[in-house]
Amino acid sequence: MADEILEVDLLAFEQGSAEAQRAVVDGLMRSLATGFVYVTHDVSSDLIDEAYAGLEQFFSLPAETKAQFVAPGTHGQTGYTGLLVETAAAADVADWKEMVNWARDVPAAHPLRARFPHRYHDQVLPESAVPGITEVLNAFHDAIADLQRRILRIIAVGIGCHESYFEKMLVDGSTLSRAIHYPAMESAPDAPHVWAGAHADINLITALPRATARGLEVQLKDEGRWIDAVAPHDGAIINTGLMLEIITNGVIAPGIHRVVASPDQPGDRYSVVQFCHPTPWTILSPVATCVSPQHPQCFAPIAAADALDLVLYEINLIEGARGS
Repeated sequence: MADEILEVDLLAFEQGSAEAQRAVVDGLMRSLATGFVYVTHDVSSDLIDEAYAGLEQFFSLPAETKAQFVAPGTHGQTGYTGLLVETAAAADVADWKEMVNWARDVPAAHPLRARFPHRYHDQVLPESAVPGITEVLNAFHDAIADLQRRILRIIAVGIGCHESYFEKMLVDGSTLSRAIHYPAMESAPDAPHVWAGAHADINLITALPRATARGLEVQLKDEGRWIDAVAPHDGAIINTGLMLEIITNGVIAPGIHRVVASPDQPGDRYSVVQFCHPTPWTILSPVATCVSPQHPQCFAPIAAADALDLVLYEINLIEGARGS
């Protein structure tokens, strides 16, 4: 079992020799034993900076202004989510964070929108509070979604599938971008809150281009100890989710992580992450390349929509569910 997060070069896989491509696949698969890998990429640093600037401007607004962008009934899939709402599935105390969530619209007549109205919503972004932010955040979303698509091509090769294996399931998928503001812990209520409790993501993979401060920690599976995860310069942190665990029959386990402020760490933290989701009607089932007599099938098929709905219930983003 790997005990460190490795760094791989996306462009070496896409443009390098056959030997370089094999090295990238090998490094990525070895690193994913931790549930995490660092990936250097070509996403514009200026775009990431511009997105962070607009989001920090929004989160600095008065609470009553931010509350205007709450989108009731969307289960945290768009709009603003306030402090002490989301709760890690294994936690009893809500996370000390606030969020802005957004995705790309699909056409009103699209069958996905008709079949999954609770998954596809009209996007709610704080354009009136921060003019110009919608264009920037949509550009950010598209750039990171393309980055994740390209990374999944490497993973597909690593599990013995054609590199295009994930492509069709990502078209019009419910991929979600999330900007998170973690206020200074000294301002938190008396309950033992953390920025984000230990959890695994539900989706295929998650991308974090960078954060403004440390705090992300990864749990090593064999040892149970926690190590810091910090994106390299011009790189992104990628972690694996529960949906990928099903598809790979447990060959790639989900990355367990949390976000905590160390005792000597004052101030707040901002991060922008993206959760890569397949279309909700995708049936998640172990691929044949990950099933063998030595590693028999561990997971029954499940629709991606059902898997996500269960997790949204568990983390308290379905209004009144866990609190009722």
